[in-house]
Amino acid sequence: MKLPFRKTEAIESPYSIEVKELTKCFGSFTAVDHISFQVKKGEIFGFLGANGAGKTTTIRMLCSLLMPTSGQATIAGYDLATQHKMIKRNIGYMSQKFSLYDDLTVFENMQMFGTIYNIPRKELKERIASSLEMLNLQDQAKTLVYSIPLGWKQKLAFATAILHRPKIVFLDEPTSGVDPIVRREFWDLIYAAASKGVTIFVTTHYMDEAEYCGRISIMSNGQLKLIGTPSELKERMGVDSIEQVFVKFVER
Repeated sequence: MKLPFRKTEAIESPYSIEVKELTKCFGSFTAVDHISFQVKKGEIFGFLGANGAGKTTTIRMLCSLLMPTSGQATIAGYDLATQHKMIKRNIGYMSQKFSLYDDLTVFENMQMFGTIYNIPRKELKERIASSLEMLNLQDQAKTLVYSIPLGWKQKLAFATAILHRPKIVFLDEPTSGVDPIVRREFWDLIYAAASKGVTIFVTTHYMDEAEYCGRISIMSNGQLKLIGTPSELKERMGVDSIEQVFVKFVER
């Protein structure tokens, strides 16, 4: 029996993410309602909205973890409908409840995830050493993850998410629960990754963080309502900060 051919080639495009009329329904409830947007390669794209706006559902679809009801999307040049495996190989994902194992050491966590992505042993060892140096965690390599501070765990989760050198990293409220200094340090890691051409797709409830993004969008009731650079949106709404943009948008 001849198996069906599975396309593995990526589509050439200046965009890392292209979404057209993407929709997700759960029964009669529409969680994501015909949204369309594009994200350039190497861009830091902020995805804002109140709880229940549809952000996480959108991210789960773009990560090929949840199939859309209708619409189209291309992720890292691969078609969402037919090239799930290739998408998963080319993206990283860090959720609010990042997937670290408390009973493993810092090094063992990175080693395990690197093995899942089939990184050759010698190369994996070099990448882990480089990541630990970047995080200044060389002395904590043999420390069990449960005993390190939350801020370090978040940085470690991010380093693990980019260990296989994905083209896109999805970050779902990655700095939730940490102090402003740690949040700023985390954004330094994001800038470093973006400077190497990695596309960053990030959700956050911290409006000051939205100012760090190249462009931002605001979702409400499953629909994409606003999109543009921080300065464009502030000018459009006649305010001085993204927090005021968000407040004014909610009032309307």
